[in-house]
Amino acid sequence: MLAFFNFEKRENITSLSAEEVRYDNWSHFLSNRILSPISPRCSITVALLTIGGLIVVLSGVWLLGTIFWLHKPPSTEPHRSPLPAVARSPNGTWLQPEYCSQIPEAWRFDCYPERGVVVTEEMCHARNCCFIQHSQAKTSGRNGVPWCFYTPDYPSYELVSIADTEIGKVGKLLRNKKTYYPKDIDELQLEVLYEEDYRLHVKITDPTEKRYEVPIDVPVIQKRASSNPSYTVDFIKEPFGLIVKRTQTGTVLLNTSIAPLFYADQFLQMSTSLPSRFIYGLGEHRSNFLHDVQWNTLTMWARDLTNLYGVHPFYLSMESDGMAHGFFMLNSNAMDVALQPAPALTWRMIGGILDFYIFLGPDPSSVIAQYLDVVGQPAMPIYWALGYHLCRWGYKSSDKTWNVVKEMRNYGIPQDVQWNDIDYMDHALDFTYDTTNFSTLPDLVKDLHRHDQHYVMILDPGISNSQPSGSYWPFDEGKKRGIFINDSNGDILTGKVWPGLTAFPDFSNPDTHEWWYQNLKSFHEKVPFDGVWIDMNEPSNFFDGSLNGCPENELENPPYTPGILGGTLKAKTVCASARQKISTHYNIHSLYGLMEAKATESALRKITDKRPFVISRSTFPSQGKYSGHWLGDNRSQWKDLATSIPGMLTFNILGIPLIGADICGFGGSTTEELCVRWTQLGAFYPFSRNHNSIDEQDQEPTAFSPAARIAMKEVILLRYSLFPHLYTLFHHAHISGQTVATPLLFQFPNDEKTYGIDKQFLWGKSLLVTPVLEAGQDHVVGYFPKGLWYDFHTVSHISLETLLEIHNSLTLDGEEINLQAPIDKINLHLREGSIIPTQRPNTTLWVSSGQPLNLIVSLSEDGLAKGDLYWDDGETIDTYEKDQYAYIFFTVEQVEKMHNTPRDPHDKCAAAPRPPPPQQPLFLEPPNTFNFSKQRDTLCCCA
Repeated sequence: MLAFFNFEKRENITSLSAEEVRYDNWSHFLSNRILSPISPRCSITVALLTIGGLIVVLSGVWLLGTIFWLHKPPSTEPHRSPLPAVARSPNGTWLQPEYCSQIPEAWRFDCYPERGVVVTEEMCHARNCCFIQHSQAKTSGRNGVPWCFYTPDYPSYELVSIADTEIGKVGKLLRNKKTYYPKDIDELQLEVLYEEDYRLHVKITDPTEKRYEVPIDVPVIQKRASSNPSYTVDFIKEPFGLIVKRTQTGTVLLNTSIAPLFYADQFLQMSTSLPSRFIYGLGEHRSNFLHDVQWNTLTMWARDLTNLYGVHPFYLSMESDGMAHGFFMLNSNAMDVALQPAPALTWRMIGGILDFYIFLGPDPSSVIAQYLDVVGQPAMPIYWALGYHLCRWGYKSSDKTWNVVKEMRNYGIPQDVQWNDIDYMDHALDFTYDTTNFSTLPDLVKDLHRHDQHYVMILDPGISNSQPSGSYWPFDEGKKRGIFINDSNGDILTGKVWPGLTAFPDFSNPDTHEWWYQNLKSFHEKVPFDGVWIDMNEPSNFFDGSLNGCPENELENPPYTPGILGGTLKAKTVCASARQKISTHYNIHSLYGLMEAKATESALRKITDKRPFVISRSTFPSQGKYSGHWLGDNRSQWKDLATSIPGMLTFNILGIPLIGADICGFGGSTTEELCVRWTQLGAFYPFSRNHNSIDEQDQEPTAFSPAARIAMKEVILLRYSLFPHLYTLFHHAHISGQTVATPLLFQFPNDEKTYGIDKQFLWGKSLLVTPVLEAGQDHVVGYFPKGLWYDFHTVSHISLETLLEIHNSLTLDGEEINLQAPIDKINLHLREGSIIPTQRPNTTLWVSSGQPLNLIVSLSEDGLAKGDLYWDDGETIDTYEKDQYAYIFFTVEQVEKMHNTPRDPHDKCAAAPRPPPPQQPLFLEPPNTFNFSKQRDTLCCCA
């Protein structure tokens, strides 16, 4: 018999016999193992105990229980399977339970997840797991049904006690049977923290020995949420399980009872069911926005190429009724996240603790805002960060760089920022510039500033350690201060990057931040740069580990290694056993980019006294507070153009809205058509940069035919005209965690057709972008959710009624429309009920911001529209926090739709004559000058 308890209610919930398990209802059982009260059968037991002895009682209970079960109607309550009897044959081998074959394939949880292993029946049974070889698979797991999987009640922890605290509950977990991984932690402490009505926080830790925890700031709550939160929490005593469900609907958001909990020194595993197959987020990966749950394993470990640079163990899950929730696992160790079609998810980590949050939403936008309440809202960018950027590796001289800028000016193509890659450096040494080929670099930067433009250069973290003593201050001073990463012996670890043999700054050390600042300040006095691009900060290393290799120990060779490219933790980075200030590199590898971004952001604040501009390759949760990100080294291929949209959308839900891909592609040479189409899409990246690799064909807009050049110029001007709207979107991202580039499902969560869309996206709530993503196309298919949509270019509106005349299959739930898309056009549509602030564009954002402002109003079918504008000086730090801004909220209402209640006679909307209904968006001119002290106003107009 298994006992299930809801300690919140302090009552026995259910007690099931083995016969009650129904394997033909397995998916229902596993996805709904919520523990609901069932009438106790104590009266029968008590009666029998008074009649006979122990044997008679047990026999009577069994007999009566069986008869009762056989005659009662089918139960709708969730069931648990029996604890497997570990039977053995006469020769001592494990006998597989018969019900192993009855477990549906979708619900088989991998008992042998190690890679590169062909699992045999003997190996599987040695772990006391079920073994069924899948006929269509050549090897176990790896994109298929696992051959070796857990029995339904594989031994795990037992919840032996639980008690109330001021902010939740604290419990004790005990493990009585060892696992197949070394150094099991037999006793655990469970903390369940009811932090907010919409946020639950759970920590499972070792109460006897301190383990590594991620050192980022998260809220510290002193008082429990209200007595009626949006969630309920249930517990299963043995094997231990935690179940969280939404109070309003009963939807199960977390159910850890579906597979065993592991908590060893270097292997932590926890599984959960998912309410649907619609799951998003989970790090940086070049794939679709919607993850595939068909046996798909995602590895998180900052790494160039396959695993990629961002580690973000957060997912957003859509539920069957349009509601959404989020889950954040606060852990920075190497991990795998395994998705399977049940649907279910398994976390496998090789260190740290289980520290996770659940966010109740209930809509997708609220989930993201709640997640960012924990990790921090993104910074408000400096205004010119939202302009058009040009860069390449391989300008080869400052004069060539300067000529590119001059050509852009000559053709009147907007450009706010010019960049240089590593070729500006003297022999690839950080904080230097080549005084031969880049001798005019300081003059170039001064010229950019005279034209209201700006300059950004790259910095890699590898600091050369092979220069003559006394000739290279960054290394000499860094060695003196002891700020470099050390090997396991305590000596400076030597790697190799572009300048040759290098040392790596330890950004977990506060002293390193001061040293970094002094280096940047010294270089800024020579070349007055405006922002910094930090690259190869996984950290990347041309060696595996170090010049001298890495020791053979448990940190370098953990009992389980996630799916890291190269097969080891040290592959193309530093040794896992390397020593840093706060921990070994084993624990904080994936934090390196975040820590460098924090140091760089802090230094730029002090140097420029303006909002810092930092773009980082490697990222981790909370990174949006310190930097933006670009999607790494892509190629000039149509598929890379297409995958940039899901990448951009993913980082918006991860709290890093300043995001974009290398326009026209980095590796390989682009074509004119591809570059035009990519520039059209890139004009709607929140961070818009054209970046090219060395020795490839030129791809700045001036390098192409007049027709292509004009098409690129027009779409960049379009971006600049929309800057007031874009800037306002970033303001909302900064203060309330809203997305800038927004998935359609965020605005239409009840339309399941939007759940998989990642070839279109919205700016905010109102501007729908439908780019061409394939070669040779002059049409593009776009999905239009229910409502009224206006073509931005032709200012003609598309309504469902109009489209019905053309597409008889169109329903009120939305429709796919084939749109004309000539080479000089990107399709852009305004959603009904919107007011978009725009400006007359010019060649830089500084000049554009002094031009007249306009409002584009797209009335809804009800004759209403609203929008807003946030405006400040564009560069002062914390203008919102210091009340140095203007904020105007716009509303437009048709006269016949206004309320009949009495109005102020001075209300211009009430007094205005009634015009005919509009047939196109309205263009209004609000005041163009603002006093940048806190002010809020509402502009009301009538139509």
